[in-house]
Amino acid sequence: MTKIADYRPSEGHPPIDGPTTRSWCDLTREIRACRRCPLGSQREHAVVYRGGSRPWLVFVGEAPGSQEDREGRPFVGRGGRILDRAIEDAGLGEGEFGILNLLKCRPPKNRFDPGAARACRPFLDRQLQLLQPTCLVPLGRYALRALDPTAPPIMQAAGTARAPTSGPLVFPLIHPAASLRSHAMASRWRSDVLRLRAWVAEQRPQST
Repeated sequence: MTKIADYRPSEGHPPIDGPTTRSWCDLTREIRACRRCPLGSQREHAVVYRGGSRPWLVFVGEAPGSQEDREGRPFVGRGGRILDRAIEDAGLGEGEFGILNLLKCRPPKNRFDPGAARACRPFLDRQLQLLQPTCLVPLGRYALRALDPTAPPIMQAAGTARAPTSGPLVFPLIHPAASLRSHAMASRWRSDVLRLRAWVAEQRPQST
């Protein structure tokens, strides 16, 4: 039987990020082979995850963009660079965090597809079950709605920690790309990231 250390993704796929357990590798292959919705036949790569193998905090975005589709990794485009700076500003070290999306394939014209999100939801749930983070950071309104359906609109919820009725604690943020739309949104993003930094310091596990 093939050992996990010997596993290699199919030719043309990016390397696996995250845990190296059999369950994670199997789930990654399922996502890459998925055709549950039309997006599966339109993508270049399914976008699975990037980050540590045992993150205590996971950022949950909405959908891949063009750069993510090309590389098969979440948040590697312009919005990803903004997020990476925020992660550094929040004081998160390598291995403490992970990044994934609700949708695993890029939707046409980057428009969020609720039907595709429903098809992808079992993958999201299984990813979180395997990663077992204690805190989640939804990025944008669709991610917030998926993780905390009773939350207020994103512009009200962003920057304040919440405790959903079930699951990990959440700290909503506006989507990183929203900070590019205006000076007001850029200011809001910076302010909320400062609040995230304080929250991260409070929530960080003692062993991290």
